[in-house]
Amino acid sequence: MMPLSMANSNEKVMIFKTGGNSEVKKHLGDIGFVPGTVLSVISQHSGDVIVNLKESHLAITKDLAQKIIVNLVN
Repeated sequence: MMPLSMANSNEKVMIFKTGGNSEVKKHLGDIGFVPGTVLSVISQHSGDVIVNLKESHLAITKDLAQKIIVNLVN
């Protein structure tokens, strides 16, 4: 397990859990970052992490990405 911020470009990962206070967890859930979801890391640029999540590209800050714990998917 590792924070999403540590994943490399082109890696596929599954969300294990999200951290932070209840407001942060709700925000992450509202935009699709929920445990069990598989996503692909597109790139990391200027501290932001860009992912492909449910057919959409989303950019999140490094701070938020550090609160998302993921496992690599083969």
